[in-house]
Amino acid sequence: MSTYIISDIHGCYDQYRELLSKINFGPEDELYVLGDVVDRGPEPIKVLLDLMERDNVTMILGNHEAMAIAVLGELVKEVSDENIENLSQDIMADLNLWLRNGGEVTMEKFQKLSHGQRADVLSFLEDASYYETIEHDDKLYVLVHGGLAGFDVSKELDEYEPVDLLWERPDYDMEYFPGGRVFLVTGHTPTAYIRYDHKPFVFQENGHIAIDCGCVFGGNLAAYCIETGEATYVEGKKRG
Repeated sequence: MSTYIISDIHGCYDQYRELLSKINFGPEDELYVLGDVVDRGPEPIKVLLDLMERDNVTMILGNHEAMAIAVLGELVKEVSDENIENLSQDIMADLNLWLRNGGEVTMEKFQKLSHGQRADVLSFLEDASYYETIEHDDKLYVLVHGGLAGFDVSKELDEYEPVDLLWERPDYDMEYFPGGRVFLVTGHTPTAYIRYDHKPFVFQENGHIAIDCGCVFGGNLAAYCIETGEATYVEGKKRG
């Protein structure tokens, strides 16, 4: 049994399936997904439907899922031009924010689902957690999409607000949990912006493990293995 973490798939279904094949992911393994499955890439709903069929997947909410939920909850009955025109100003603001961040492809694919599938997808997203923890070999891995805004070492994880976990970009030069036992595992920030060499590979320093390797931007999709501390990659395809 192996435990893997993937983040920021962003609709890159082909790379996602290739990566699962490359790590020989099976029913005895566990997969944690650090959010941002949807938006930007070509097949966000297809990735979600695949994840939903697997009993050994734990979904953690990303900021893109949060944006999607804010809109799709209003549109789950019927996604239509008329329905969109009748949205409240608050929902319209949420919709515009989502569309500016690549949500159009997700909404388009969501619209093609049956009513039952729409409800199931929305339920899956709403059931996603804001954080998870994994213990292995006396080490603790704290899994969040973005980071820990307003960090305090004495603060419990459930004391953070959702926005603190979804949108924060950590200070990767700061060791949040001194002692070498606790690691902060994040997505959200492409590692090419973190690493000194600007390469799209996992970043591991100062108690951080950053795994968003920018697949949808032409970087890599990474699967980080807790047991080995190693990452497996599939190359992304840059989109216009």
